Amino acid sequence: MMQNVEANSSRAQEDLEGEFQSLYALLDELKDEMMMKIKQDRASRTYELQAQLAACAKALESSEELLEAANQALGTANHHDFPQAAKQIKDSVTMAPAFRLSLKAKVSDNMSHLMVDFAQERRLLQALAFLPVPSTPEIDLAESLVADNCVTLAWRMPDEDSKIDHYVLEYRRTNFDGPPRAKEDQPWMVVEGIKGTEYTLTGLKFDMKYMNFRVRACNKAVAGEFSEPVTLETRAFMFRLDASTCHQNLRVEELSVEWDATGGKVQDVKAREKDGKGRTASPANSPARVVQSPKRMPSGRGGRDRFTAESYTVLGDTLIDGDDHYWEVRYDRDSKAFGVGVAYRSLGKFDQLGKTSASWCLHLNNWLQVSFSAKHANKAKVLDVPVPDCIGVYCNFHEGFLSFYNARTKQLLHTFKAKFTQPVLPAFTVWCGSFHVSSGLQVPSAVKCLQKRNSTASSSNASLP
Repeated sequence: MMQNVEANSSRAQEDLEGEFQSLYALLDELKDEMMMKIKQDRASRTYELQAQLAACAKALESSEELLEAANQALGTANHHDFPQAAKQIKDSVTMAPAFRLSLKAKVSDNMSHLMVDFAQERRLLQALAFLPVPSTPEIDLAESLVADNCVTLAWRMPDEDSKIDHYVLEYRRTNFDGPPRAKEDQPWMVVEGIKGTEYTLTGLKFDMKYMNFRVRACNKAVAGEFSEPVTLETRAFMFRLDASTCHQNLRVEELSVEWDATGGKVQDVKAREKDGKGRTASPANSPARVVQSPKRMPSGRGGRDRFTAESYTVLGDTLIDGDDHYWEVRYDRDSKAFGVGVAYRSLGKFDQLGKTSASWCLHLNNWLQVSFSAKHANKAKVLDVPVPDCIGVYCNFHEGFLSFYNARTKQLLHTFKAKFTQPVLPAFTVWCGSFHVSSGLQVPSAVKCLQKRNSTASSSNASLP
C-alpha cells in the first residue's frame, strides 16, 4: 500500500505538472497572438499618420513657393495690372496641394478596443480543483425499450455534472429473473465512450431469457460507481435443429444444414465417435444451452431413420404450443429444392413437407422447372412474388396464423390460416443445397403491425383452396 501511495502520488504530480505546462503553453501562445495584433494595429496607424505628415510637409514647401511668387507679382504690378496679378495669385492658390489638404488625422489614437478583461478567466483559474468522483447514474426503466432484437437503455444523473466526459455501459445475458447474481456463467460485455444518457444495442441474439445492465459515469480522471443493475426480459423464440432425427443425407452443424449425397450425417456421427466427441441425442447436451426448456422435444423417436427416402427433412427441437414466434432462414440460391415451414411431431418418415395434413411450408423448386409455392395437404398454390434469399417465418399458434415474409423488406409472401390441433415444430427441407437458420429473434415490429391488420380480415391469398 505504501508503494502504491508513492507511485500513485508521483503519477498524480506528473499529470498535474503536465496539465499546468500545457496551460502555460496555451497562455503563451494566446499572449503572442494578441501582442501581434497590437503591434500590427500600431504599425498600420503609424504608417497612415506618417503618410499624412509627408503630405503636409510637401504642401508647406509648395506654399512657401506660392507666397514668394505672390509677393513678386504684387511688387511688380501697377494700378492697371493689379486685377490680372490678383487673378493669377488666386488661380495658383486654388491649384496648390495645400488648398485641398485636410489636417484631420485619418486614424485615431484610441487603443481601447485592444484592452482585455481577464476577470472571468481569473475566476475560472481560481476555481481550479481536483476532479470529484462522478455520481452514480440511475437507469430509467420507463424510458428503456426491448424490441426488434434491440435494447435501448436510458439513464439519468441525480445531479448535473458538467465534468462528465463519457459513460460506460455493461451488459450480460442470463436465464434468471430479478436482481443480477454475483456469479454468472456469462461475462459482462462492455460499451465505452458513450457521450449521451441513452444507448441502443442493435443486432442482438436473444438466446437467453433476460439481460442484466449497469452503467457508470466517467470524467477525465476517474470512473464513478456502477448503477444499481437492472434486469430486462428478452423474450424470443430460441431453438436448435434436432440433428439426431434428420435425414441421413443432411449434415447438421449448429443452425446450418448442408445436403450431402454420401450420407453426411452418418459420416459425421462416426467421426465424432472416433474422436471421442460424440453426444447423446438429448437436446440438453447443446453447448449453448444453460437451462433445459420444458418445450424441448424429447428424443424418444431418435435415430437416423427418423426421415428417409426423399424426405430430406430436419426439425427444430422446440415445440410451439402458444404465443407468437418468429425465425428466419437464409438458403443457398443454387439449391435444387428448399422448403421451410412447420410440422406436427407425427410427420411420417417418408412424408415430404407440405404433402400431408401434418405440415405447412413454402417450397422452392429449382430443378428442371423453377416454381415457388405454398404447400399443405398435398395442395400447392403458386406464389407470384419475387423469391427472396432470406425468409422470415411467423407463427401464432392460438390464432392459427402461419405467415412467411421477405426477411429483408418484410413483404408478406403468404399466410396460412389453420387450426393447429397439436404443437408444431419448425421444419426444413433441402435437396442439393444448404441453408442457415437464425433463431433467438423477436417478432419484428413491422410484422406485428401487418399481422394485426391481417387478423381482422382474411386476404384473398390467405389459404390454399
